[in-house]
Amino acid sequence: MRTFLSPLLLGLALAPLAGHADDLMDAYRQAVANDPVLSTASAAQRVSAEDVPQARSALLPQLSLGLGLEQIHGGSGTTTSSNGNIITTGAAGHTRERNLGGTLSQPLLDVAAIAQLRAAHASRDAGDETLRAATQRLCVRVADAYFNVLVAQDELDVFRSYEDAYKQEFDQSSVRFKNGLAMASDVSQSQAYYLYIKSQRIGAEAQLKDARHALEQITGQPTGTLKKLREDLPLTPPEPANAKTWVDAAMDSNPVVLAARYTVSADRHLVSAARAGRLPTLDARLQYGKFGSWSSAVPGSPANGPGYGPGVTTVGLTLNVPIFSGGLTRSQVRRALAQRDEDTGVLESQRRQAARDAANYYNLVVDGIEQVQVARTSVEAARKAVASMRAGYEIGTQSLTNVVVAIGTLANVQSEYTVVRHQFVLNKLLLKQAAGEIDVHDLEEVNRLLQ
Repeated sequence: MRTFLSPLLLGLALAPLAGHADDLMDAYRQAVANDPVLSTASAAQRVSAEDVPQARSALLPQLSLGLGLEQIHGGSGTTTSSNGNIITTGAAGHTRERNLGGTLSQPLLDVAAIAQLRAAHASRDAGDETLRAATQRLCVRVADAYFNVLVAQDELDVFRSYEDAYKQEFDQSSVRFKNGLAMASDVSQSQAYYLYIKSQRIGAEAQLKDARHALEQITGQPTGTLKKLREDLPLTPPEPANAKTWVDAAMDSNPVVLAARYTVSADRHLVSAARAGRLPTLDARLQYGKFGSWSSAVPGSPANGPGYGPGVTTVGLTLNVPIFSGGLTRSQVRRALAQRDEDTGVLESQRRQAARDAANYYNLVVDGIEQVQVARTSVEAARKAVASMRAGYEIGTQSLTNVVVAIGTLANVQSEYTVVRHQFVLNKLLLKQAAGEIDVHDLEEVNRLLQ
């Protein structure tokens, strides 16, 4: 996920557009409905949630019913039925047997199943936090893609503007050369700058198309005319104004950190479950069975026999003591321990990354206030410099090279101003994401800065 805006982008001052324009909340609502990344995270959360009832089922009563029907064909003689009865059949006769039974069992002691249930609860909680992280990332992804379109549009505008400016310089130098007021090198130089900026404008058009497609990739909808960030951007510092507070919040609330923490908790329970593979299990069992048989000595003659016998009910306890499983239990314990160690390392990495992000984005927001102010002042100074250089060139006190350099400087500082303004707003969202506190209300606040 991109979380920065390129400092190489060029842009002009933002200007309001007439007519209807899509805003940030429109893009966010479309993304919630259509973003495949969010829908995938939601499905994964539902998958992990189903682990809980599946694990719990191993500790609940198990009931099964069975009905069996067999027909035995053979010559004369005797047949022993499945319940031990001896049945005599005539020549070419047959015997039919029916078995009706049911079994009800209830685990009384299964340490592994209890540990598996606890692990499932922890995995479900990790899935919930992972979905929350995806939801928070969506806020930043939408804002980032939205701002990238705005900056790319400004980049195109600046190239168009300075393509016109360089074209004017080329035309003027050509006229001055014909009148004997300029050298041929001035014409060649102005033409070279004009053609160069023209090629840059073509590249900027492609970049804008790609930025719009990137937003469409998230929203699933065509990108219309977007509202722009207003000029009077409030430059407020983070609240609270303490980096450590934001780092502590990241340790406590960042959903990526919490998901990793729940995953390690699940691993610990799975280690217990693996070790419990050596322990005995105890089940209570209730069985009921009923057997019946019918025989016929002559094909087509009515069946005869005792029919169903009396039902048999069996109640008892089943103790299962594992003795040897070919090394399976030991391997499962080693695997569970290795998985726990791996996820513990992931947890520590996520904690350090969250702490770094919180501290970094806090500093970026604080420093961004001055950065925006300096960039704004630079634009004003660069505009005055261009006007002065053009006036000097007209009267012959400035060279064409100085004019072109001044125009390029203005393009660069306008670009920087556009980038740092959008990045300042985005960094505030990234700070809240690092702390695990970003939600739709933060996007609504940003949306109020658009016009």
